[in-house]
Amino acid sequence: MEMNLLKNKEVPLLFTVLWIAVFSGALYSLDKSVIAFMGVLFSIILVYYTKGSNLIRFALGAAVLLLIIPLVAGDNRYYMEVATQVGIYVAMALGLNIVVGFAGLLDLGYVAFFAAGAYAYAIFTTSQANEFIPGDFFPLSGEWFWPFLIIGLIVAAIFGILLGLPVLRVKGDYLAIVTLGFGEIIRIVFNNLDKPINITNGPQGITPIPAPELLGIKMGTPFYFYFIVLFVIAFIVLANVRFEHSRLGRAWIAVREDELAAQSMGISLLNTKLAAFATGASFAGIVGVIFAAKQTFVDPTSFTMNESIAILVMVILGGSGSIPGVVLGAAFVTVLQVQLLKEFSNFLHGLQQSGLINLPSQLDPSKFQRLVFGVILVLVALYRPNGLIPAKRKKDDIDSIKQSKHFGEQQGILAKVAGRK
Repeated sequence: MEMNLLKNKEVPLLFTVLWIAVFSGALYSLDKSVIAFMGVLFSIILVYYTKGSNLIRFALGAAVLLLIIPLVAGDNRYYMEVATQVGIYVAMALGLNIVVGFAGLLDLGYVAFFAAGAYAYAIFTTSQANEFIPGDFFPLSGEWFWPFLIIGLIVAAIFGILLGLPVLRVKGDYLAIVTLGFGEIIRIVFNNLDKPINITNGPQGITPIPAPELLGIKMGTPFYFYFIVLFVIAFIVLANVRFEHSRLGRAWIAVREDELAAQSMGISLLNTKLAAFATGASFAGIVGVIFAAKQTFVDPTSFTMNESIAILVMVILGGSGSIPGVVLGAAFVTVLQVQLLKEFSNFLHGLQQSGLINLPSQLDPSKFQRLVFGVILVLVALYRPNGLIPAKRKKDDIDSIKQSKHFGEQQGILAKVAGRK
């Protein structure tokens, strides 16, 4: 019954409002409550399926994200830290959704673009840049964080093009292998780029990276980073929506469905795939800058293959090509990894200290993250093969198409051939 209500967007508005009020009160009164925090996050999904106009749903969602969470949990560093972490992975998954969901290009080296943005900010806002650039121009202050959001976007987009050029001749499993190798190459290069010229400081990493500054205000707390990440997510979601319904977005989807048919209709595979890699990579570059500023330290261990796989799991779990599905998948996996398993592990440790149970260290739940992810993926593949919120296919009205002024015109390669005669 509940699933049918969600599926048909028939959740009553009153129920959604009461849900938000109850769990917001619990979040305010409890210091570290997994259930309360999960309830507030789940309210975003309820808002999406609530019966009512788009304006009402948008207003409710904005109220939860911009007012309720900051006001209720703003003074609680733990909640804001988790919310910021969720937002970072949501933004990453939305970027990968362009490559995997829209264009159908399986990318297992996505974390390389994340690393490019993070190192771009870390190198030039610390004294590390003085190692290979003559003069005493560095480090840059935290006020350069905002321009570096654009610089990180550009740097990561260049990396995306460099990845796209050699892999255009392969697809499927071979594409996955090549992108996986690219991600590992970038990590190893950053790990060894401390000699003969010390650019990345190698395995020792770079620190201290300054926090963002705006009008003299240092924005280094999770409260500020929450709003920065929220702004970036809004930008990426808007870009995803615009791309999905644009000419380029339709070209991505055509390439995903059938490359040969897309090419026969006049779509350039070279330009289309390069655009997908560059666009998805650019979003990862922005998030990389935020990650470096938030952690105040970067090293190659933060950009391993496991990170790429985790982000891919978020996209597949939520629904490849579905923007709300990817947001749900990223939030679910991040909360499961960051909060649920660790809290359950702490609960069992408390029982062990009280003498109620004897838990071997090998059975610590926090050590079984990959096992839990694998079980969840198997269950989703069996019962929800298209993801938790599948992508919606646009259904065109045949009669309206026939009445269009472009009906009957020759398009793509046919128009070019006809124009030569």
